[in-house]
Amino acid sequence: MQVILLEKVANLGNLGDVVKVKDGYARNFLIPTRAARRATEAAIKEFETRRADLEKAAADKLSAAQALGEKMSGRTVHITQKAGVDGRLFGSVTNADIADALNRIDFKVVKSQVRLPSGPLKTVGEHTVTVAPHHDVVVEVKVVVLGETD
Repeated sequence: MQVILLEKVANLGNLGDVVKVKDGYARNFLIPTRAARRATEAAIKEFETRRADLEKAAADKLSAAQALGEKMSGRTVHITQKAGVDGRLFGSVTNADIADALNRIDFKVVKSQVRLPSGPLKTVGEHTVTVAPHHDVVVEVKVVVLGETD
């Protein structure tokens, strides 16, 4: 299916690109999230008239993400979980837990923006994770997992 991108999509293209994607990807993800429209002639003409507004909105999103990234850069988040005496957690610290901890200190982050390269954190200690509030803005945040024993 041919779609026209209404915003930058990772590993696919930039705003205004007409790309060919699989039908399911377009119907189930790109179109419902308003990241793309079907590339009909009417849609392409409408896009050209709205291009300046969409580019301005994309630039605003990027600047907001850069400001958030500058504030968040180098921050440390403390998370307490139940742990055994050997330092292993009974559960794990996931990207949702880290997003909740960041939201508690006034950083608006959703769990899909927190990236854990080696999977959930399963040990007590200091770990470095990346947070991507935008495709072009990636920030490292330190997560200190504290063990709690009964």
